[in-house]
Amino acid sequence: MQYYPAPEEVINMKDLISAVTSAFKDHGAGESIMPPKSYVTLPGGDFRTMPSYIPSLNTAGVKVVNVHPENRTIGLPTVMALMILLDPPTGKPLAVMNATSLTDLRTGASAAVATSVLTRKKTGTLGIIGSGRQAESGLLALSQVYEPEEVLVWSRNTHHADKFAERHSDISIRSTDIKTAAGADVLLTVTPSKTPLIHDEWIADGAHINAMGADAPGKQELDPDILKRAEVFVDDVNQAVHSGEINVPIRDGKYYAEEISGTLGEILNGVVHRSSPDGITIFDSTGIAITDLAAAHLALGKGTTIPLPFLHEQNSRFS
Repeated sequence: MQYYPAPEEVINMKDLISAVTSAFKDHGAGESIMPPKSYVTLPGGDFRTMPSYIPSLNTAGVKVVNVHPENRTIGLPTVMALMILLDPPTGKPLAVMNATSLTDLRTGASAAVATSVLTRKKTGTLGIIGSGRQAESGLLALSQVYEPEEVLVWSRNTHHADKFAERHSDISIRSTDIKTAAGADVLLTVTPSKTPLIHDEWIADGAHINAMGADAPGKQELDPDILKRAEVFVDDVNQAVHSGEINVPIRDGKYYAEEISGTLGEILNGVVHRSSPDGITIFDSTGIAITDLAAAHLALGKGTTIPLPFLHEQNSRFS
């Protein structure tokens, strides 16, 4: 059996951040195609299909990804994913890959891209709310664009937060209470919460928040009052309104789509700007298909694919 390395073994995070940055720029300029996510509700969670096409990379594909919050209790990841890459001129399937790790990595990379352009300074404290796989990838990615003087991690399960800190004992890190972690200069939230965890009074002026956990209707991690104080930038307006951090406040009449300051792609392209260095900024990330596609395209060039030789031998199956 031939061995195909996992994405995290071959993809350099700096390269991935660059690839994800380019994808956001294409999206901000209207130079990619990305239909809305399609959700299917299941007994323990849901799965989504996420198609996209990036002409600048000459690549297209679709990701199928589940989110089952209770999976950790039975030893399975909360998020698992499969990616299919296609040849745009012919539609021929080029590769199938396990996109579970890619999803974690591109989530971290997206937070890093947002932090690089929205945070007011490049060093300070980093707070992490959650201690799972996306907390790991978030720390890895954010460390590429931001120098944490101290990392403050909180989890509902104190043991998990302690173990997270132990795994990263080579840096200044400690598990702490949620109020202390939330008061960091840069905050990363990566939980599946359906009730606000982060209180408005904990967030200082000038802080930047990467709100990554809300990716389905009904989820939220932040007190809506924080949104009213902050400039909110989203990965995609339609997805954010439907299933991002702002979805519940919009449903409840506590926030309005018209209050969104812009998209991350627009920030990167210089179309919009944060208005004040002392204001709070929020990146509301739902996870968009073009960043998955950019990550998969990068992985394809690094040899992480599962080849499909039968396409040449038995092409009639697809006619």
